[in-house]
This record gives sequence, C-alpha cells and structure tokens, in this order.
Amino acid sequence: MLNYILRRLGAGILLLAVVTAVTFWIFYVLPRWAGVTPHGMAAMYAGKAPTPAVLDATVERLGLDQPVAVQFIEFLRTLLFGQEFTFGRETVECAAPCLGYSFTTNTPVLEQILNRLPVTLSLGLGAAVIWVVGGVTVGVISAVKRGSVFDRLAMGAALIGVSLPVYFTGLLALSFLVHQWGLFPVSRYVPFTEDPVGWYQVMLLPWLTLAFLHAAQYARQTRAGMLETLNEDYIRTARAKGLSERKVIFKHALRPTLTPILTILGLDIGMVLGGAILTETVFSLNGVGAYAITSIVAKDLPVILGVTLFGAVFIVICNLVVDLLYPVVDPRVRVGR
Repeated sequence: MLNYILRRLGAGILLLAVVTAVTFWIFYVLPRWAGVTPHGMAAMYAGKAPTPAVLDATVERLGLDQPVAVQFIEFLRTLLFGQEFTFGRETVECAAPCLGYSFTTNTPVLEQILNRLPVTLSLGLGAAVIWVVGGVTVGVISAVKRGSVFDRLAMGAALIGVSLPVYFTGLLALSFLVHQWGLFPVSRYVPFTEDPVGWYQVMLLPWLTLAFLHAAQYARQTRAGMLETLNEDYIRTARAKGLSERKVIFKHALRPTLTPILTILGLDIGMVLGGAILTETVFSLNGVGAYAITSIVAKDLPVILGVTLFGAVFIVICNLVVDLLYPVVDPRVRVGR
C-alpha cells in the first residue's frame, strides 16, 4: 500500500510539473511565436492603457526581453521561492508560492485567491454533497425499479439536467424562485463563521442549481452501472444464498458501481473548486471563478495565469485523492506491493 501511495504521489508531482510547463508555454512562448514583441507581452500584464514607462518597467520586472529558458527558470523561481517587485522607491514582496503579482491592483494573486476561496469552497463542497447523494440515490432506485414510472420520470429529468447549462437554469431559478415567488432570500454571501443560518440560506439555491447539472450525470451513470452489475453471476449467487435484497443491492451491487462515480467526482470537484465561473457569476458570488472573469475583462494576465495554475493544482490533488480511495471503495482493486 505504501508503494502504491508513493507511486501516486510521484505521478501527481510529475503531472503538476507538466501542467506548469504547459501553462508557461501558453502564456509566455505562444505569444512570441505569434510575433508579439516584449513590449506587446508587457501590455498584457500591465492592465488597460499602460504608459510607455509602465511597459518598460514591466518588461524589466518580468524579464520579457530575456531568452525563453531564462524566463522559465525565473518563472519557476518565482513560483517556488517568491519574488520582490520594485515600483520606484517602493518594494513589495510576493511570498512563496507566488502565483503572480497583479500590476493592475498591486496585490499578490495568491492572496486574492485565498480571500475568495471560502466562497468557492462553500459552493463546490455543498453542491457536491447534494449531487452525489441525490444522483446516486436516484440512480440506484431507477436501476432496481427499471421500466417503472419513477425510472422514466427520473431519467427524463436527468436528460433535462444534462442538457441545460448552469447559466440558463440559474437565471430561471433567480427569476421565479427568488424574484417572483420569494422562496429564497435576496442577500449577499456571508461567511459560515459569522452567520451559519444566513450562509445556508444564501448558498442553498446556488447549490441546487449547480447540483442539478451534475446529479443528472451521476444518476445516469449509477443506473447504467447498477443494471450491468445486477446481471453478474455473483449477484445471483448472493440472492440464491438467501441474502436480503437490501444487502445484495448496497453491499454487493453498489460498491463496484461507485468506482467510476468516484473517478468523475474527482474531476468535477477539482473543476468546481478551481472556479465555478458560471454559477458564481449568475448568483453574484465573489469566488475564484468570479475573480477570473473580472481579471479577463480587465486584461489582468498575471491573475488569469495564477487562477489557471491554481485550478490545475486542485484538479491534480482531487484525482490523487480519488486514486488513493479506489482500494477503499472496491477491495477488488489491486494496489500492488
């Protein structure tokens, strides 16, 4: 088991290194290949309408006139050990791990991401609980009652959920459930530590909206997996031995079905925690996703780069956790020695 964990950790670190290199290539090398000059690249980092003096200073700070190899080494050094940025007589420090420094707002990117992370965590984890529990439950019932009215209605709703994008269902929910019928309050996000009840009331509708999309996918996946598993020989053997239907379903049939569910859960949570852009924008939640949108509009490239790396790290970590949970969910998975 220890060797299995070490191998997965090594693979995760290697993947992070590859993602970092690809991110650098996209933001630093591709513009050069397209013919963008160092001052043109500096304009993408210095915000809107920068002066020539600001462009010269940005080129010098970021070393955009240096060879690509030198830039990459400096990029890694900044990421791992931090960097100091000088503005005239003023020197500011971007502590490690430094995901970049916004010359538009004069703030470290990681600091701003961490300030907004509780909002995104609240949205992603709360919605994940709803879509996993709801989707798996509906999928199991649909598989057991295959062809019933419940099965047809549930799969029809799942098809609608998969087909409709979040920005459409979110706007519909705001229009009817909030503004017309008043079933949910119109209020701003409050931290859980300050007002748990208010936090729950504000987050419930975004949870349901985001979970509706994913729960539909999980219900269909669970149903398909359960139908395949219920036809296996060991399920018939378990029933022939006189085991209760509850034990056959939840102990023998459901556990193998959870393996692919766990796989897509790692990807979904990683992407949501990296920034649920559409949901945060629709419900005016000031999370990591909304921060990315604001930065794109403002052409604040260091923030875009930092959020990209941050989201990639989350996805890699979530998939690493999924790999370690495989043997727990399904003991048939061999972890090697």
